[in-house]
Amino acid sequence: MINTAERALNLALKDSDYAEVYIEREKSIDVDIQRNEISFAKEEITYGLSVRVILRGKMGFSYTTNIDKIDETAKNAIFNAKSNIEDEYFDFAHESQYGQVKGTYDKKNEAMDIESSIDFAKAMIATVEEEKCEPTSGGFSAGKTESLILNSNGVNRKEIGTSFSGFIAVNAEKDGEISTAYEGDSSRLFDINPEWIADNACDIAKNSLNGQPVETKDMDVILDYRASAGLLGTFVGAFNADNVQRGRSIFADKIGNEVVSPSLSIYDDGTLEGGLASSISDGEGTPTQKTAVIQDGILKSFIYDIYTSKKGNTESTGNGMRSSFADMPSVGLSNFVLEFKDTLEIEDIKEGILVTDVLGAHTANPISGDFSVEANNAFKIENGEISYPVKKAMLSGNIFDVMKNASSGSKEIRQRGPFVIPRILAPNLRVVG
Repeated sequence: MINTAERALNLALKDSDYAEVYIEREKSIDVDIQRNEISFAKEEITYGLSVRVILRGKMGFSYTTNIDKIDETAKNAIFNAKSNIEDEYFDFAHESQYGQVKGTYDKKNEAMDIESSIDFAKAMIATVEEEKCEPTSGGFSAGKTESLILNSNGVNRKEIGTSFSGFIAVNAEKDGEISTAYEGDSSRLFDINPEWIADNACDIAKNSLNGQPVETKDMDVILDYRASAGLLGTFVGAFNADNVQRGRSIFADKIGNEVVSPSLSIYDDGTLEGGLASSISDGEGTPTQKTAVIQDGILKSFIYDIYTSKKGNTESTGNGMRSSFADMPSVGLSNFVLEFKDTLEIEDIKEGILVTDVLGAHTANPISGDFSVEANNAFKIENGEISYPVKKAMLSGNIFDVMKNASSGSKEIRQRGPFVIPRILAPNLRVVG
């Protein structure tokens, strides 16, 4: 891998001022479940190389999946730079020392094959059937990714990481009524449990049967892990420095001000042990770090890649993320950690609902924060206890107001996508029955 990168870098530097090479090799196994059968299982290896160059202040980019086309890829990057607009803020990462990040590689991945992956999927199916539910879809995946960043500023970073995930969707039926539910889990280590995933999905589905309508009113809402993650997808864009600089963030001029509940602190932590997005560096080669975004409700920082940090006259926070070798880096989350001072206790809720998941979060307005979503697998809380499942309900409000009022979080935290979160108490949220 290093020899290929050096060759590509030297080719790119022949006709550019600065150059960067990124190589990614991924081995993955995917198993798909449809109903109670394995619909397919596949193992594949993907390989890609991308080149970025800076020529007289202009950026060019190109990529290939063919190792025999490195020369052409370098030339294409240079050609693309010549036709782009000059920008003084273009730059590449500079040579740095990288720390260690624990819990991102599991040697068990080396022994993974299609048969053992199918066994995991079958274990989920078997557990669902034992619980008298019906599996509708699901899957399991295991992957190992090797990546290398080499540039003309002295960056030479190589890393290997693993990932594992499983999920299942189920139906529960009683007296002709059907209820659906979903559960999944992901980890950098092979410590996910098929029985736990299946049991949880079935429990939620069965507990959701015989739902009753709920009154339309403002009430306390406990957002379970997936529900929180769904709504937070709208919230986090306000901390992206690119959005701030483009005037698309409600927090653009709010550094030093209280913007959320004083009980809440938020960190973007690319060094988190076992974090799904943890790494020794971001996709540009900048070392990752733990960035205090909010402390005790006060906005402290935005998240930056190299370009936005230079434009903002600050330092990159190690948030130049790549979705793959085929994309340019851009500002993105690593592990977004929410910590509450106050602990959520369901016993303290006189009246409210617990919402397992939300549907339609993608329709929320990312600038204003307004949302209207369906509360999925919701349960009414009365006098500190779950009393009955809710048949149908909508939640409407504004995510920025929700986070200003969010007063506490559960002791247990889970990672859902980039979010490392507890259950969150959102007081006086509008519930539409």
